[in-house]
Amino acid sequence: MPTVDAWLNEYGESHQNPTNKFLHWICVPLIVLSLIGMLWSIPVPVAFERTSPLLNWGMIFLLASLIYYFIMSLSLAIGMIFFTVGTVLLINWLDGLSTPLWAISLSVFVAAWIGQFIGHIIEGKRPSFFKDMQFLMIGPIWLLSAVYKKLGIPI
Repeated sequence: MPTVDAWLNEYGESHQNPTNKFLHWICVPLIVLSLIGMLWSIPVPVAFERTSPLLNWGMIFLLASLIYYFIMSLSLAIGMIFFTVGTVLLINWLDGLSTPLWAISLSVFVAAWIGQFIGHIIEGKRPSFFKDMQFLMIGPIWLLSAVYKKLGIPI
């Protein structure tokens, strides 16, 4: 398996244009948030409901993602825990609104992907996930790694 540095460097190759980078800073977190919101909205088995109101498909995906990130980098995984907590809090709040969570999430998901593709048109390079679907998981830690770099935190 490639190292986290190899994944981040390869992802970064198609994210050099400042406008594309800017759009990714907005759209990647929104895509993650909206994907979790859509998964959160899928009905769960009664056993899940009895265990915890937070045990749902979105939470399972988040926990599986954290395991993936821990395999990649302990430091980045710890940072992603904070992002995950924020995501759960925001999804839980959105789920209490009068508009269904799935409808909010689907709208944000479509708009954010449009933003991503606009960024790649400007960049003139195809999104990395066209080469390998794992790059869909790399986007969030690529952003986090940029924050770490500015703060001098090793990845």
